Amino acid sequence: MSAHVLSNTGVMLGRSIRHVTRSMDTIITVTIMPIAFMLLFRFVFGGAIQAGTDNYTNYLMPGILLIAISSGISYTGFRLFNDMQSGIFERFHSMPIARSAVLWGHVLTSVVSNAISVVVIILVGLLMGFRTSAGVLDWLAVAGILILFTLSLTWLAMIAGLAASSTDGATAFSYPLIFLPFISSAFVPTATMPAAVRAFAENQPVTSIVNALRALFDQQPVGTGIWVALGWCAGILVVAYAFAMRVYRRKVA
Repeated sequence: MSAHVLSNTGVMLGRSIRHVTRSMDTIITVTIMPIAFMLLFRFVFGGAIQAGTDNYTNYLMPGILLIAISSGISYTGFRLFNDMQSGIFERFHSMPIARSAVLWGHVLTSVVSNAISVVVIILVGLLMGFRTSAGVLDWLAVAGILILFTLSLTWLAMIAGLAASSTDGATAFSYPLIFLPFISSAFVPTATMPAAVRAFAENQPVTSIVNALRALFDQQPVGTGIWVALGWCAGILVVAYAFAMRVYRRKVA
């Protein structure tokens, strides 16, 4: 990005962050649901689930974090849709502002707000017994994967926010994304699933991302799994970004 685009993106980021801070209930809502899932699986279902570990909270944590991010990006689509409907984009485009900066402001706001949710959930997890032997490099790798995952889903939210004809349409796309961790290794080992379900679970992106995060938290060798996880995130990001920019150009043409 040029200095002009970076400066404009910073202004748009500040604007979006102010909107989020004025409506903290969105971050609270996004944080409460994953915590509720963590409590439910840990204290209600945990005793009946054989995950092959003495600390089921550790097993749960990666999937809970992905659910939080999947839930959080729905608000990004909602905010973008509201901006489109309010006519603010037309005003921005009448100013000497880089057009891509408007979208990047929403995207980076999503990264910041989801990062806050992730930190809160990890702190709650520590209170519930989450323990990790991860070192500094492991934590940096975890942060990198989660940021890349957030970016890839946020650009999907951009498509929904730009193309939707209602607020429901701008947010409903996130529901299948929230559901994906339940058909993965996030809560139970895939080996316990029926053959057809197992085949899907082992070959969808959430499982590879969850397994990579779990290995990093436990300071275990990640092998090629981390590259599969990064490949999924990067692939979704590239395709979603291309489609989002195409829809955006059509909208503002």
